[in-house]
Amino acid sequence: MDVISTALELRRRLSREAAIAFVPTMGNLHEGHLDLVRLARERGSCVVVSIFVNPLQFGPSEDFDKYPRTLPADCEKLQGLADIVFAPSVGALYPEKQTVFVEPPPIASELCGAFRPGHFRGMATVVLKLFNLVQPHCAIFGKKDYQQLNIVRQMVAQFNLPIAIVGADTARAADGLALSSRNQYLSAEERKAAPKLYSTLQEMAARLYAGEKNMEQIQQQAVQSLAAQGWEPEYVAVRTQATLAIPAAGEQKLVILAAARLGQTRLIDNLEVCL
Repeated sequence: MDVISTALELRRRLSREAAIAFVPTMGNLHEGHLDLVRLARERGSCVVVSIFVNPLQFGPSEDFDKYPRTLPADCEKLQGLADIVFAPSVGALYPEKQTVFVEPPPIASELCGAFRPGHFRGMATVVLKLFNLVQPHCAIFGKKDYQQLNIVRQMVAQFNLPIAIVGADTARAADGLALSSRNQYLSAEERKAAPKLYSTLQEMAARLYAGEKNMEQIQQQAVQSLAAQGWEPEYVAVRTQATLAIPAAGEQKLVILAAARLGQTRLIDNLEVCL
């Protein structure tokens, strides 16, 4: 496995590869990330994993400075799974101040985007940079970041990029908590309470499957339930899977999305519903 830190070296190394499968990450890898890499291995003869904590997608009050950087441990986990780890410095990926950005679609200002202004612009910009450098034929993204996956798919389609975007199911702990690098911020007591977010989505899904139609009421009651148990909900929303729009009557392919803070930790999750 080659660990590469510059764009020039990466391009030289990839010049002899044909079927490249790509997994972009911010490092601090857990089993969910490794599942993405295993899926990439099924789809390409050369698997590239990027590890880069992207400053453009962090707001001024967010955790960019304390976000865990664990490159040696990450590389150890990737041995035997990846062919190339691309781990550039900020200066290597942004050799000059970035003044050209990808303007994401309107959905980027809703859901997580309403609470993290500029996040999806920074995400889309760095993903396009990485796509340009790696030139993959496919890229793997986890469904846990459902809104991110949706925006990446729109970007690829509208820029006519020859890249298949594969969404991988969310990896979960035995108690249902979605695996996330931010889970390590939870205290022991918070970790015990954290599966409530997913169980709330499951309860909402059960009501939809039972035929309840008042989605606004289902959403509001979920927010109230989380708040009553010490959470600070940002949103709980039922949207369409394809566009993340508010569902029209009779829509069958739905996704329930939620973001909430437990203590100082912001957690997100989602659950697809097919009626």
